[in-house]
Amino acid sequence: MAGKSKTGGARKIAKGLVPLVGDPHARLRKVAIVTARFNSVVTDQLEAGAVACLQAHGAAAANITVVKVPGAVELPLAAKTLAATGRYEAVVALGCVIRGDTSHYDYVCSIAADGVLQAAMTTGVPVIFGVLTTENLEQALERADAKRGNKGWEAALGALEMADLLEKIKGGAKRKGTRK
Repeated sequence: MAGKSKTGGARKIAKGLVPLVGDPHARLRKVAIVTARFNSVVTDQLEAGAVACLQAHGAAAANITVVKVPGAVELPLAAKTLAATGRYEAVVALGCVIRGDTSHYDYVCSIAADGVLQAAMTTGVPVIFGVLTTENLEQALERADAKRGNKGWEAALGALEMADLLEKIKGGAKRKGTRK
């Protein structure tokens, strides 16, 4: 039996099986957003999109923590530290790396992506990679534009879905210090 996932991708499900999926509700969820200050003309828009998504899905302002770091390389450590506190059900890492004339771009992108993945894997908390890696500022601004599909919104939505999915997988168990 073929169907469509919420993200539009095709999936095949055996007849009678129901996939376990996360619901993007934020009521009572505590979520941290870590935003790189570098390229703030872009990252400020990503952050606004992420906050708007969380609030649109029921998050109270008191349950959203925003942390600012210098750049994309610093995102993983801050994200891992937040996730490890046990106070958050998800962390969203937001940044923007724009290709320049040297290989520095490749190193920064690799460090940020690998580090965010490791933060999630070592803590068991969803840490969502919301770092734009673009060729130029125009591409970055397009991906941060609320009218064109803000990637900060999409990252926050993924965080909510993953937090709910992991809760369902664990049998509805609540993490200590969250969902008061």
